[in-house]
Amino acid sequence: MTYTPEGLKGTENTPRRPKPAGSLGLRGWGRWMWRQLTSMRVALMLLLLLAVAALPGSFFPQRPADPAAVAAYYSDHPDLAPWLERAGLFNVYGSPWFSAVYILLFISLIGCILPRVWVHLRAMRSGPARLPRSLKRFPVQAEFLTPLAPEEALGKLKVGRLHKVERVSGDGGAHLSAETGYGRETGNIVFHLALVGLLIAMAWGHMIHYRGQALVVEGNSFVNAPLDYDSFDAGPLFDDESLQPFRFTLEEFFSEFTMDSRALDFRADVTVHTPGGESRPESIWVNDPLDIDGARVYLQGNGFAPSITVRDTGGEIAFSGPVPFLPQDEVYASTGVVTVPDANMGENQLGFQGTFLPSAIPSDDGAFVGSAHPAPIDPVLILQLWEGDLGLDAGIPKSLLVLDTENMTQVMIPGDDGEGGDEVPYRAVLRPGEEVELPDGRGTVSFDSLPRFVALDLRYDPSIIWMGGFAVLAMLGLSGSLFLRRRRIWVKLEPHGEETLVTAAALARGDDPGLERALERVLAELPDVEEQQSDASDDTEGK
Repeated sequence: MTYTPEGLKGTENTPRRPKPAGSLGLRGWGRWMWRQLTSMRVALMLLLLLAVAALPGSFFPQRPADPAAVAAYYSDHPDLAPWLERAGLFNVYGSPWFSAVYILLFISLIGCILPRVWVHLRAMRSGPARLPRSLKRFPVQAEFLTPLAPEEALGKLKVGRLHKVERVSGDGGAHLSAETGYGRETGNIVFHLALVGLLIAMAWGHMIHYRGQALVVEGNSFVNAPLDYDSFDAGPLFDDESLQPFRFTLEEFFSEFTMDSRALDFRADVTVHTPGGESRPESIWVNDPLDIDGARVYLQGNGFAPSITVRDTGGEIAFSGPVPFLPQDEVYASTGVVTVPDANMGENQLGFQGTFLPSAIPSDDGAFVGSAHPAPIDPVLILQLWEGDLGLDAGIPKSLLVLDTENMTQVMIPGDDGEGGDEVPYRAVLRPGEEVELPDGRGTVSFDSLPRFVALDLRYDPSIIWMGGFAVLAMLGLSGSLFLRRRRIWVKLEPHGEETLVTAAALARGDDPGLERALERVLAELPDVEEQQSDASDDTEGK
């Protein structure tokens, strides 16, 4: 049969021509995109994408955390570094593309969770599922006769406390509807809400946190101010006035090692000073940070800081103070740099590359082959001398732990024969309390004392507590969604002569091995006519 437009006019069930593909319109496309964005599969994809997007932050130096490393990367890779800079790979977590993924994930989770919350709340307020017309189509069911009346049998049905229960009785019989396992969906929602809370806490912490590292030598003090940090990183909303006002003095550092150089204990004893409060002694251990008004101070490392004095040709002090030498192995063989820009050497400046050995091992030729133990049993300081331009006036940030020898020349001295043969680099070998003259009247250098230093990491991030709380909630919610079972149980009681026909069924969402046992527990106290007759016949035969 064919229809014409004229013949269809005025009819109620007029077939409509379907819209051609691609004619959703702006509103339709917007609704489709919102549904895709708020679907669970897209949320999982965005979560995986966020983890992948964070990977470059582990491969490339990050400018907020270590600008010196970024400058070094520019020097080592002058062609590649500008392209990485344009891509935001030197500041991954502050880049637009990382923020876009983060915000999309946040919106996706919110849009995915809120509708489910309203649906779940309505389900919680409603009663259990209504009794189906037929109970014989469910995977778990039972049917038997009981001598009890329907109302009496209804009272014998045992349902757990966490079930929603509806008991109905009338002239035509009785029935029971029970439902449990709402905690499964509750746990699922709590898990996703905790993820949203975790994202909010992370974003909040990123905006207001600050973190810095500092080397503090015994006897010196540290003030909680940006200028006192060796490196400092803070969030976009950080304000200098939000820094906790305190300072502390490193009184003494203790370390303990076994005979085979294994570390047993590290402890830094400090005196903390806060405005309006009394000075108090505190100790910092490796796994026990110091908490000062929410700012946590971690003990990250330690080493030796030989106190060195350099005098110029006129006998004036050109440099004096402790110099941290960074350990290079488990026995604390350390390297360090001494820069002397103010030496009275004309246009030349002095620089020392040094090696410190806490327990020096001498060789047959008078040199040293290493350290035998981390403890300062026989400390030896070995310095090599350079002169020239230290490059401190170029305006380029330089590491104080590496000597830039590009515009410098190593000071050489005649070899052992002393007759103008091969020259060898000059080395000053010092023990505590010793002083040596530098070659060609360049002055003197002395090893005055041997204090220790500690490397501290100070962090302030009030979101950590919230992140921990949301993480616990996420674990609890995930446990509930994985281990709680959503079950529905129905029992129908119909008169059957002088007996009652019991028809029962149970349904679970997903695989539930314990569903049959749950139904048996509900029906456990209902006597079965066939079982009673079998027991009676057994008793008769026994007699």
